[in-house]
Amino acid sequence: MENPVSQEQVLNALRSVHDPDLHKDIVSLGMIHDIRICGGAVAFRFVLTTPACPVREQLEAQARRAVESIPGVSQVNIKMEAVVPKHKAVVERKPIEGVSNIVAVTSGKGGVGKTTVAVNLACALSQKGARVGLLDCDIYGPNVPIMLGVNRQPTGDNRRIEPIEAQGMKVMSMGFLAQGDTPLIWRGPMLHGVIQQFLYQVAWGELDYLIADLPPGTGDAQLTIMQSVPLSGGVVVTTPQDVALADARRGVMMFRQVQVNVLGIIENMSYFTCPHCGERTDIFSHGGGERTSQRYDVPFLGSIPLVTELRVAGDTGKPVVLADPGSATAAAFFEIAERLAAQISTFNLRA
Repeated sequence: MENPVSQEQVLNALRSVHDPDLHKDIVSLGMIHDIRICGGAVAFRFVLTTPACPVREQLEAQARRAVESIPGVSQVNIKMEAVVPKHKAVVERKPIEGVSNIVAVTSGKGGVGKTTVAVNLACALSQKGARVGLLDCDIYGPNVPIMLGVNRQPTGDNRRIEPIEAQGMKVMSMGFLAQGDTPLIWRGPMLHGVIQQFLYQVAWGELDYLIADLPPGTGDAQLTIMQSVPLSGGVVVTTPQDVALADARRGVMMFRQVQVNVLGIIENMSYFTCPHCGERTDIFSHGGGERTSQRYDVPFLGSIPLVTELRVAGDTGKPVVLADPGSATAAAFFEIAERLAAQISTFNLRA
C-alpha cells in the first residue's frame, strides 16, 4: 500500500512554481490556501494578486503538474481566486476608505487619447473580474460621461455622493453635475475643492482599482490628487511623434518629483492598418513610447492602434473592449490592463 500524500509534500512541490513578475515561489508569496487531501485527491485554493493576472493559466498549469508529480496523487482540483493587495503608502497621505489602489492616468498634452485609454483600461480590468471605479478629474473638459453613454445625475446628500453605476463600474465626473455646454470658469482653489469632494465624499465602496483620469499637463488638478491620496502609481499616455513624447517625459518626471511610482507608458495611435489592403502605416511615427520608457527606465505597457472603431465606440458611449471584445484593439487593451495589474501587484508586494 502506498504511503498517504502529506500536506508538506504538496507545499514542497508547489514551491517549484515561481511567479515570473514577483520572482518568488507561490508558497512563499502566500498564494496557496486550504489544502485538502483525500486519498489520492488533492484540492487547494490558489489566490492570485489580481483577477487580471497575465499568467493565470500558466501558473495554474504549472501548479497542477507539480502536484500531479507527487507519487500517489491521482486527482488535482484547484480553485483559482484573486485578492488584490492594498497599496502601502510610503508618503503619509489620506487613503480613500475601501479603495485598495488608485492609479492616475495622465498625458503631457491634450489630443493623445488619454481619456479613451483610461476608460478602456478601467473597463478591461472590470471585465477581468476586478472591482473598478473611474474618476474623471478633468473638471474643465469631462468626457468620461460621453464615452460611457451616461447622462444622469448622481444622488446623495450633504455628506456623501452616490457614484453612477455604468458598465459594471462606479463612476464620478463633473460632467454628471454640470451638464450641457456651459463651461466651468474656475480658479485653482475651486478646482482643488471639487477634486477633494470626489475623492473623499463619494461613496466608492470596496474597490480593487480606482482609475483617475487626470487632465493633460502638470497643473493644479494633478498636484491636488498626487498630494492628497496615496497613489499606487501613474500611467503616462503618449503618441509616437516627438512633440508628444517631449510632454510625456515631463509627465514621467512629474510623478517622480512627487514620489509616485511610474507604472508605465502607453503609446496610443501607434499605427494604422488599412482595412482594405492590410498595409500598415505609421502615421505619427512609431516606437517613440517604447524608446522613452527605456530611456527613463519605466515599463512599456503596450501600443494601441489608430482605428475608426475606437473613435466610434467612444462617441457612441460603449468602449471598444465592451462593443467589440474580440477585436485586435480590445485585445491590446486587455493585455495592457493585465500588465498594469501585474505592475501594481509587484510594487505592492515589494513595498
